[in-house]
Amino acid sequence: MKHLPFCMAIMFGAPAFADPCPAPPDHSTELSALIEAAQNAPDQSAAREISNDMWALWADAPDDRAQALLDEAMARREVGDYAAAEKAADALVAYCPDYAEGYNQRAFVNFLRGEYAAALPDLESALERAPRHIAAMTGQALTLVALDRKAEAALVLRAALDLNPWLSERALLKVIEKEEETL
Repeated sequence: MKHLPFCMAIMFGAPAFADPCPAPPDHSTELSALIEAAQNAPDQSAAREISNDMWALWADAPDDRAQALLDEAMARREVGDYAAAEKAADALVAYCPDYAEGYNQRAFVNFLRGEYAAALPDLESALERAPRHIAAMTGQALTLVALDRKAEAALVLRAALDLNPWLSERALLKVIEKEEETL
């Protein structure tokens, strides 16, 4: 009995007595400054650079192990290896359940597969952990559109545009609103 935890860890493929994931980095001050900069950006090009800086914050994983899993998930997604990307994102979420980007990346994989209903809970989980994750917000809006939940999509997209009025998805809001008018 005394070796039971070790045996169970071997059986389930997890290292015995593995260190837990540290808390995600707190970039709230930097993110607030970037959101303000995006809101005051003179043009789309400047706003795009600011968005890239936001991405750097969201993609800053809690430790090297989490960063490796995130990088693997993103690299596999980029080449269309969705099964491997999902496996890496699953491992990241299991290891760092408080880190929003693991959920966001897994949602992105499901979105690209056209599995919108599977993407939505992960987007909600990402936004519970990082309410100003603008990329997750736009991902949620796009997913809701794909699920034909346009009124909800418009609400989410408006909230994202309040944070960054230069998002490329802003054109989608006009399309959604026009469709809602015809209903």
